[in-house]
Amino acid sequence: MKINNTEILPGENAKVKIRVGYLPSGTEINIFAHVFRSKNEGKTALVMAGVHGDEINGVEILRRFLEEGIFENLKSGNVIVVPLLNVFGFINFSRDVPDGKDVNRSFPGNSKGSLASRVARKLTKSILPLVDFGIDLHTGGDSRYNYPQIRYTKEDAAGKELAVAFNAPLTITRPRILHSLRKVAGEMKIPVIVFEGGESKRLDGYSIEQGTQGIKNVLMHFGLLEAVPLVEKKDSLLVNRTSWIRADDAGLFIWAKSSGCHIKKGEILGVIKDVHGSKTINVLAKSDGVIVGHNNAPVVNSGDALFHVGYFDKQN
Repeated sequence: MKINNTEILPGENAKVKIRVGYLPSGTEINIFAHVFRSKNEGKTALVMAGVHGDEINGVEILRRFLEEGIFENLKSGNVIVVPLLNVFGFINFSRDVPDGKDVNRSFPGNSKGSLASRVARKLTKSILPLVDFGIDLHTGGDSRYNYPQIRYTKEDAAGKELAVAFNAPLTITRPRILHSLRKVAGEMKIPVIVFEGGESKRLDGYSIEQGTQGIKNVLMHFGLLEAVPLVEKKDSLLVNRTSWIRADDAGLFIWAKSSGCHIKKGEILGVIKDVHGSKTINVLAKSDGVIVGHNNAPVVNSGDALFHVGYFDKQN
């Protein structure tokens, strides 16, 4: 296996630096890939985080894996870990890069394009051709909290296998977004699933726990890690469709139900109050379901997304 002119032989581990470019200050921007190879043949997994620089739960999950040396003695196959893809965004608490572009809307990228495009191109050309499947770690954006969930493409049988093996509290079918990592990887016949858990700029213990166990589940499923029976295994809930409940008016938003709660049609999920204390608007559930994400913003405008609701069946 060779990444950026660095060859890693079976049984070896290496940290590979991939130069992306420079900032106006002259600061060099690099992607670091930690490569772990077993002496035994098997699948090659890509596990990555920090595509959006302010989504740090995934960064912490992979930091713990690296610190604890979990990948250092693989049973078979190989694991490539990219704990932080969007270095600029991470440093600046930003989802995007300096020109405002989103790395996850810039695939497959261009080596002569914007910084976002160059980051995407390095991953597409240097790493994706080497892997059999990928797990991409994210959180909710802005002030939105996502209950721990795996997203895969409905028509992708290999992606479904990954999602079922991961066994997150929620499993959601979502179409691939144009110019996203999952879209480009799919065109390369590489299944990639997306883990969403928690909120940007905040560490969330439950999401970190679920993401950590899910990655282990997938790697054990494919024989990369030694299988360890779970003390307690709960079945994931399969969400086939989602919709947003939005604010009917502006004001102070106080939620009464949060992500992970099962809800009934007509139930009060929260309230919006005007600043003068003269008006209260109830936010009602439009149908039975489960809250897969909610807005933690204390002040909202008319039309703002408040609750992301999913409709589910029990996964087999």
